[in-house]
Amino acid sequence: MNVVILAAGMGKRMQSALPKVLHPLAGKPLLSHVIDTAQGLSPGRLCVIYGHGGAAVLELLSRRPEKVAAALQEPQLGTGHAVMQALPELDETVPTLILYGDVPLTTAASLQALVDAAGSDKLAILTVEQDDPFGLGRIVRENGQIVRIVEQKDATEAERAIREINSGIMVAPTAKLKQWLATLSNNNAQGEYYLTDIVAKAVADGVAVVSAQPSAQWEVAGVNSKVQLAELERIHQGNIAHRLLEQGVTLLDPARIDVRGELVCGRDVTIDVGCVFEGKVELADGVSVGAHSVIVNARIAAGAVIKPFCHIEEAVVGAASIIGPYARLRPGTELAEDVHIGNFVEIKNSQIAAHSKANHLAYVGDATVGSRVNIGAGAITCNYDGANKFRTVIEDDAFIGSDSQLIAPVTVGAGATIGPGTTLSRNAPAGKLTVSRARQLTIENWTRPVKIKK
Repeated sequence: MNVVILAAGMGKRMQSALPKVLHPLAGKPLLSHVIDTAQGLSPGRLCVIYGHGGAAVLELLSRRPEKVAAALQEPQLGTGHAVMQALPELDETVPTLILYGDVPLTTAASLQALVDAAGSDKLAILTVEQDDPFGLGRIVRENGQIVRIVEQKDATEAERAIREINSGIMVAPTAKLKQWLATLSNNNAQGEYYLTDIVAKAVADGVAVVSAQPSAQWEVAGVNSKVQLAELERIHQGNIAHRLLEQGVTLLDPARIDVRGELVCGRDVTIDVGCVFEGKVELADGVSVGAHSVIVNARIAAGAVIKPFCHIEEAVVGAASIIGPYARLRPGTELAEDVHIGNFVEIKNSQIAAHSKANHLAYVGDATVGSRVNIGAGAITCNYDGANKFRTVIEDDAFIGSDSQLIAPVTVGAGATIGPGTTLSRNAPAGKLTVSRARQLTIENWTRPVKIKK
């Protein structure tokens, strides 16, 4: 099977410099959704027709792991003209599936049903009945058989009353498709070469024209404006939420979750409102995620509790750990089991062993922290000298007093105590109390200045 994806349109109604097919849905470009679905059908050849914003579209295609051909449509003279540009890339011995880069939610199951209906010698169209088909091409049937498709601008009053519409998605025998495209005319209200005109040509050639229907209208919904994009976003997120609920995940409000990637959940996972998941996120059994947390490319182990308003990115959280509220785990953070990271604590590129705690107002960056370590409020690792970064090592059972600064590279030995307010610039020996602060003084006979009256 060949696949052709039409993605050359400007998308004026998007009111954006970004090509329409590159606008994100659930964190992924519309075109990427379509390509991913198409790849699920294992096509022999796949060609994207590009035009407006071509450089950006080609750059997207270049980042994909599989080979995707591209053909330029310039100028844009309609859907039939667009498919003509792909003809050199197609294998005539297999059918061609035609998709649209701004129709992102068609399922692989619906496309497979369409491919099956087409077989090797029929023209198959994905159609759907809509209550308000305004602006869409109508399926015209005679004695139940599809005979042609008429566009809104060219339709009679009787034809405009038809509710069955053409999604634009179709499968055609490729050799016949080439013949039909070569005879298209642009004698219509738009002055364009309509792909839909091949239906009448198939009928004239005695080629059977059949149809298949998707499971829902949203499968064939396209994006032409930010309004439509927002509507599809909510539909898509609702579908994801439904699947999570079916898997046993507890969502405090299914209408208030955003998954912009892949979310893998174990048993008895609970997700509160307003949470955003990006990239690949794994939540193991019994994980609880508090309201308005953002988790990006992270693994959260069994029984961990993520309290509200946390931001976790490219990090690993160990089993039974407690994070937040208002904690930030930056890339490279790896927490072992039963680690407590509290409010307004930031961890970056650091490994923290089991049962250690930093409960409030601390920064731990480029550090290796042992087990059962306590990091007090206001403590920070000074890991950057303005040019290079250095590592701090805090060994098992150390206690870091509040408002301490550990100037890397530095090591705090096992069981060491760093007194509050210490600026540590040399290694602290194991099992000892290390303090670095000015002697406290009380100034006798001192009086507070008084504001001078003017």
